[in-house]
Amino acid sequence: MAYEIRGYEPTIGIEIHVQLNTNSKIFSSDGTEFAAGDNENISTVSAGLPGSLPVLNKKVVELAIKTGLALQCNIRTKSVFARKNYFYPDLPKGYQISQYEEPICENGYIMLKMPEYEKKINIVRAHLEEDAGKSTHHGDVTLLNYNRAGVPLLEIVSGPDLSSPQEAAEYGKIIRQIVRYLDVCDGNLEEGSLRCDCNVSVKRVGEKKLGTKVELKNINSFRFIEKAIEFEIDRQIDLVERNEKIIQETRLYDSDKNRTYSMRVKEDAQDYRYFPDPDLLPIRIPQNKIEDIRKTLPELPQQRQVRFTGQLGLPEYDAMVLTDEKEIANFFEETAKACGNPKAASNWIMTEVMREMKQSQMGIGQSKLTPVLLAELISLIDKQVISGKIAKTIFGDVWATGKNPQKLIDEKGLGQISDDSVIEKIIDDVLGANEKNVAEYKSGKTKVFGFFVGQIMKLSKGQASPDKVNEILKRKLDQ
Repeated sequence: MAYEIRGYEPTIGIEIHVQLNTNSKIFSSDGTEFAAGDNENISTVSAGLPGSLPVLNKKVVELAIKTGLALQCNIRTKSVFARKNYFYPDLPKGYQISQYEEPICENGYIMLKMPEYEKKINIVRAHLEEDAGKSTHHGDVTLLNYNRAGVPLLEIVSGPDLSSPQEAAEYGKIIRQIVRYLDVCDGNLEEGSLRCDCNVSVKRVGEKKLGTKVELKNINSFRFIEKAIEFEIDRQIDLVERNEKIIQETRLYDSDKNRTYSMRVKEDAQDYRYFPDPDLLPIRIPQNKIEDIRKTLPELPQQRQVRFTGQLGLPEYDAMVLTDEKEIANFFEETAKACGNPKAASNWIMTEVMREMKQSQMGIGQSKLTPVLLAELISLIDKQVISGKIAKTIFGDVWATGKNPQKLIDEKGLGQISDDSVIEKIIDDVLGANEKNVAEYKSGKTKVFGFFVGQIMKLSKGQASPDKVNEILKRKLDQ
């Protein structure tokens, strides 16, 4: 679907840097812990000292192949590392080891599902490289932390196929979902485990030639991806309207001021003087190794959504929400299987469970609630042992304590009232106290029935069986 703004069409491509889940760096045995002290995880290799030689981490290659297969990429049986030459204070060697002409993964795609349409987004390549260190600026002083130098990255490069800020943000979310489902990356945006560079250009509607591309560097929030691209599109249109030249450059996004500002003039590929790294042999991967890794691929989010709607009968919205995080999807499946009521399991997870997660700021795996406990609570409602209202009153205790729902019901005396004589007595009391409403009902104003049900449930503290209340109340009113 075409996206236009002020008579212009944006063209957007995204490079997503995925930090691979390994205990050691891509070319050395240095650790990769985010919480390590400054310059704790370094060695002669990370510091780029003369004479230090890189040794490739085998696990990095396996995780790259796994990701490439999930992105429908072709996996090269031979790929090559190159030196990408440029100087920054946090890149001690003066070059970055990356892949250029022969990346490990190429020519893949994902399907982007927007509210009103689907769109194929091409993955041009996904290549391995090492991360640089981190610079912290304090006035005239710059502090360098080389813990990140050499951390393994897989850079996933889309085609220029995205047309709007919303598509760009959704694309980033899908890539994050996939790498988290694969367990190749924790996707922690705050810690920089997943970072996005967005390439943005604009052209007048109907023109074929693309405008000058500007790179927005290191955005670590999907909301900020949208906002940064929106700002950049407007900025570029303003320049064109004033007949000013758009410079090919790298810009940073300031989320506080909601604007981008220039970081450096953007180099072309030839400026990096790529050449094969003489210290690293080509990676050669037997085809049977690729097929062995293919067999380990889990069911991915979009596949799971299709199964949840097709096999379990969930609405598309429920399936989308539940599959957003692998942990939640697993929790739902176990709950639905245990209680035999997928829709009820979905409703409880999407409302009560997610509310508690948000309030307590913990993941589902950190709570004391288990799928078995939630399934038992749902089953107690289905068997009419308790009402949904009572279930909600004890849910907080189940979440906080991990206690058995039936035990909590017994302790609090909250079991459902199913005795006909007890319910009749409550109904008689309500009807006797509301004779005017009874007369309205008998005159044909049947909507007042709901009022009676509410009063009865209130008087019974929510413990009266709803089915029996409706049955006995209707019989009495129709007499």
